[in-house]
Amino acid sequence: MGDFIRAKRDSIQPESLGLPNHGRRRSPGLRRLDLAARAGISVEYLTRLEQGRDRNPSVAVVNALADALSLDAAERNHLRYLAKITGGACVAHTQPAPPRREVRSTVLDTLRLLEPGIAMVTNRLGDVLAHTSGYETVMSGTGLLDADTPNLTRYVFTDPRARTFFADWDDIADQQAFDLWLAPSVESSEWFSTELAPVAGPDFTRRLHRHVVPQRGDLRLDHPSGYELRLTRELLELPSDAQQLVVFLPADEQTAQAVDQLRRRSRGGLRAIS
Repeated sequence: MGDFIRAKRDSIQPESLGLPNHGRRRSPGLRRLDLAARAGISVEYLTRLEQGRDRNPSVAVVNALADALSLDAAERNHLRYLAKITGGACVAHTQPAPPRREVRSTVLDTLRLLEPGIAMVTNRLGDVLAHTSGYETVMSGTGLLDADTPNLTRYVFTDPRARTFFADWDDIADQQAFDLWLAPSVESSEWFSTELAPVAGPDFTRRLHRHVVPQRGDLRLDHPSGYELRLTRELLELPSDAQQLVVFLPADEQTAQAVDQLRRRSRGGLRAIS
């Protein structure tokens, strides 16, 4: 929580809030004094929050900080979530463990109804738990599905092919890192982050801790076959499973024709990965 507040404070230019610019400073952005005044709290208390020495701010303080930082709706939700886990409300002191990978039979039946469309079941860690033949067609030749247990987050940060496959790789990397904060449980998120950090390098760690709330637009892909694809993503939350059903729809006629051409080249069926 402290990291997020400090990162947002550093990203705000005083002039954007109608505050005077105090000239060159060692730290960029809004001064603690100014943020504390806007939020109606003391500088000392704000300092303790940013340094992690106070982990139980009231709801009123969290809302006041959100207002003072001019957070949008997604950022406000993220701040509330961080305040919750920072305060220990949902942190269990157990050994981190991987999340379960089973997909309910009714969810698999739903995927079958979407054939031959492009759809998958995933979780916030990026595990690809099940997918349609259409998804396999689009991902063919990219390397994502080559692993026994495919994981989109690991692929984005460790496979060089991902940087050319995703036309907006930086945005996708931010999305995958941010989603770890919303993982099935704190324990599984810690397990995955610990596993990934040594192989993904400092870029992953930096993105994970700067708390950029992503803007999820169309997915632009430079397919290995030479097609340029633009897909709109529709996401259905499966809260009881801590999973999501994601459906990808061609965003334009050119993409629809390209997907049709790719589908003609390959044939397959629904695949569940456990």
